[in-house]
Amino acid sequence: MNDLTANSAYSAGGWGFTGRTYIVTGGGSGIGRAIALALAGAGAQVVVAGRTPEKLDETVALIEKSGSGQALAVPTDVRDPAAVDALVAAAVERFGRLDGLVNNAAGNFVAPGIDLSPNGWRAVVDIVLNGSYYCTRAVARQLREQGTGGSVLSVIATYAWHGHPGTVHSAAAKAGVLAMTRTLAVELAPLGIRLNCIAPGPTETEGAGAALWATDEARSGVLATVPTGRFAAPEEIADASLFLLSERSSYLTGDCLTVDGGQWLGKQVYGRG
Repeated sequence: MNDLTANSAYSAGGWGFTGRTYIVTGGGSGIGRAIALALAGAGAQVVVAGRTPEKLDETVALIEKSGSGQALAVPTDVRDPAAVDALVAAAVERFGRLDGLVNNAAGNFVAPGIDLSPNGWRAVVDIVLNGSYYCTRAVARQLREQGTGGSVLSVIATYAWHGHPGTVHSAAAKAGVLAMTRTLAVELAPLGIRLNCIAPGPTETEGAGAALWATDEARSGVLATVPTGRFAAPEEIADASLFLLSERSSYLTGDCLTVDGGQWLGKQVYGRG
């Protein structure tokens, strides 16, 4: 499944994406790219942001090649509030409005917390937590000015609530994003702005694989923790994401959808039965 725009369940009408504009951070690869392609396939205009212009251009080219929608690449460091404001301004200048945001930009690596450097801690927290807040704030202000409402979706992980050895920086940052989402869901509901999270399990993406299961042995170990016995495809995460962004979930806010093949439910600590 590498061309979601051709077969997405959201390509049909009625999902409320046609003519709307969404920003996707971390849109140059993996889950972010899959969500951008799915949004475009459903009729949305997509602005992809990230720190690698070449990757963003590849995503835009894929969207344009499919003929399913319009896209714009805006190289952005989400750790910089001024750059985030410029991203929102560029999106509105190009497409005339905004309707939502996907906070997908992230950084991660495995390291014991006791040995984690201050720079390593700051690097992940600054991208995941601070970047998600800066983007959410900037988009929410634009939506308030438009008076149109909208939807914000943040990509987190289940260890945001159950923790996981070696991921203290990422777990703390993503737990912060979940708390931010629930807090702002209440604050922004009167403006018609919904905020939710999605927590993917192990997904076949180049970035996650290199960072979290770099060897065949590590990959097998991760796979053994997933009750359904397989990794997710990025397109599966994108389909679930589009539901949360769409009008079909208009009464859902401040929540988190777990899409992990039962991994966090199926933890078995004391050996196998």
